[in-house]
Amino acid sequence: MAAGWLWRRLCQGSTFPVSYASRIMQKQYFLPSSNLMGARLAGSHVDIQEPKTNPLVSISDEPETLYKRLSLLVKGHDKAVLDSYEYFAVLAAKELGISVEKVDKPPKTIERFTLLKSVHIYKKHRVQYEMRTHYLCLELKYLTGSTAAVYLEYVQRNLPEGVAMEVKKTKIERIPEHIKKPVWDTLPQVEEAEVKS
Repeated sequence: MAAGWLWRRLCQGSTFPVSYASRIMQKQYFLPSSNLMGARLAGSHVDIQEPKTNPLVSISDEPETLYKRLSLLVKGHDKAVLDSYEYFAVLAAKELGISVEKVDKPPKTIERFTLLKSVHIYKKHRVQYEMRTHYLCLELKYLTGSTAAVYLEYVQRNLPEGVAMEVKKTKIERIPEHIKKPVWDTLPQVEEAEVKS
């Protein structure tokens, strides 16, 4: 197991050809070492890659995007799969500190097809096929843009087979400057004439 891992590691990041590495691995001239990164083959030199110094977190001066609500609509044909996925999605939201506003199950839709059982005659003999589509609606509130991106990527990568997802984001924005000032302050004053009777 360790020898196969070492061979793949050497073939990916080494400078010598693969055929040479396979000949060396067939003879198994490797030194026992607890640190597999430092293991060397006899008669060869392996460059150990230095860890990258690029930070994983990037800092920018742009303001963070804020979302008032993130609505996930998940559709599938198997109710048990949707129930399991609901548990997973809510648990992932709790782990990230996202507040779950509502978990709703809209009514299922049933689509039926009626076909003739026979090829030519016997019109009374029919067969019905149906497709049931179950829904799950998950609403999350008050998220930042980075938290929403991380959560959506994690949840969408773990989406089961045969399940579709729709995402709706409600973004919080500032009121534009031309709307902040009331319109009625800019209108000219109209004098009202008194009517005497």
